[in-house]
Formats: sequence, structure tokens, C-alpha cells
Amino acid sequence: MVWTKACASCGYPSAKIRSYEWGQKAKRRKTTGTGRMRYLKEVSRRFKNGFRENTAAKKRSKPTAEA
Repeated sequence: MVWTKACASCGYPSAKIRSYEWGQKAKRRKTTGTGRMRYLKEVSRRFKNGFRENTAAKKRSKPTAEA
């Protein structure tokens, strides 16, 4: 086993993930969306609503029955 200073696949402990343009397939395997995206999948929903925080929906009155 050869001990190197950086990981061959991800480049750890470098600050940025190792990726090269000559390895498009490798990029596809490791890109955003191939995992759980526990945080990021909520961001798109919050973006649609303008990143609102600490607000509650307005009370809706019950519709009156028309005869």
C-alpha cells in the first residue's frame, strides 16, 4: 500500500473536491444529486418562497354556505 499526501479519488485533505475535465464520467458519478442531499433538497423549496423565516400562515376563515 502506498501512502500519499492526498486521496486519489477526492483529493482529501484539499479544500476542494478533486475533479478534472478529462474525467466527465467520474464527475457524473460524484456530482450533487447522487447522494441524499439532506440539506440541499430543501433549499429549492425555500428559494421558491423567497427564504421566508419565522412567519406563520394567515388564518383562513371558513367559507360561508350559500343556499
